[in-house]
Amino acid sequence: MKKQFIAGNWKMNLTLEEARGLARKLCDGLAGFDAVDVGVFPSFVYLKDVCDIFSDSNVFVGAQNMSMEQCGAFTGEVSGAMLRDIGCTHVIIGHSERRTIYQETNSMINSKLKASLLNNLNPILCVGERQEERDADKTREVVEDQLSGGLLNLTSEEVKGLTIAYEPVWAIGTGKTATPEQANEVHAFIRNTMRSKYDDDTAQSIRIQYGGSVNAGNAKELLGQPEIDGALVGGASLDPNSFLDIVSDAASFS
Repeated sequence: MKKQFIAGNWKMNLTLEEARGLARKLCDGLAGFDAVDVGVFPSFVYLKDVCDIFSDSNVFVGAQNMSMEQCGAFTGEVSGAMLRDIGCTHVIIGHSERRTIYQETNSMINSKLKASLLNNLNPILCVGERQEERDADKTREVVEDQLSGGLLNLTSEEVKGLTIAYEPVWAIGTGKTATPEQANEVHAFIRNTMRSKYDDDTAQSIRIQYGGSVNAGNAKELLGQPEIDGALVGGASLDPNSFLDIVSDAASFS
């Protein structure tokens, strides 16, 4: 059985001292713990400090985004090589906030995925539908399009280390959460899509997280679903006790 993967997306929150404090509390709380894979994703400006705090731990540190370019005249961008250089091992690609607020397309996300792999960063590819798309019964169509476009021309070997995060956009930061059954149904669809696109071994090797208002109160029921391999946690990841409770819940399913 593969390990659950719990990732905390800190988004654009915290001061430097708050980020250091949160990292230290998590580092202490997870000392010697390896039943679950755990990652944190701070803002760019705090990545080096957080990487240093977790340098001797089992906790992964990753970025919330990255450039599709390797280097050059791209003001304000951060390359995969830069992230790797300071100790990052993971990166979130295609979060719904990047897709909606910054108009990132499947083609852009595909280029970022390729850049992450080129720099030996493990990507978390985010997919998910908006409320109006779910209401129109287009969840599968939207998710399949995001997977097909995002993974274009990537081989089975390239995607075997991939994590996919299903995040229904209507549940992110709203307090709404997909029911465990709803989430599991889409996760099963994602795995079957990967099986059709690649093969069964590839589909089974990929971890599929759920994201969207995950908290200490609903995590155990979600993580107990057979197709859910972890969680991409937003607001609850800023509270060390809540985040550690979610990790603890995940351990019973790994």
